[in-house]
Amino acid sequence: MSNYEFLLAKHECLETERLFLRPVKMKDAADVFEYTSDEETTRFLYEPHTELQQAEKMIGNYFMKEPLGKYALVVKETGKMIGAIEFRIDSWNKSGDLGFTLNRHFWGNGYMTEAGKAVLHMAFTILQLERVHAAHDVKNPMSGNVLLRLGMTREGTLRKSEMIRGTLADSAYYSILKDEYNY
Repeated sequence: MSNYEFLLAKHECLETERLFLRPVKMKDAADVFEYTSDEETTRFLYEPHTELQQAEKMIGNYFMKEPLGKYALVVKETGKMIGAIEFRIDSWNKSGDLGFTLNRHFWGNGYMTEAGKAVLHMAFTILQLERVHAAHDVKNPMSGNVLLRLGMTREGTLRKSEMIRGTLADSAYYSILKDEYNY
């Protein structure tokens, strides 16, 4: 186990003012299905799920198989899982890749920005990374707005770089450097 993996394991749970960030569990299947079956939430990611078993397979084969850096976003007040945020580390260049999905019924409340700030804090203060980057489909400017609120800078566009629902999509790339991050 690398030092990064050890630190991610040690920080498998994070907390913000309104959210618990914790590993995704099979008990989250109904909440995961709620947003993975929603066309509006998934349109820039994948085809919407049509059965609860698809959400359960996603949890088992993706979130639980390799859980480090993958967090359920749980609203403290209600205990409801409203989305996921994940963080993958590229140890060779001391950087991290941020990705997220949020149930559309919770858009516009600042939850993803709040969760993203917790992950950036971990990235720069605990993991001591030098750079964090993220990307989104250029047709999804709301994700870009979250990245800008996190202090990221848009670096450019990679044309036809991601396969989304069987079509090559352009991706907008963003990053923030350790010395740009405001603790």
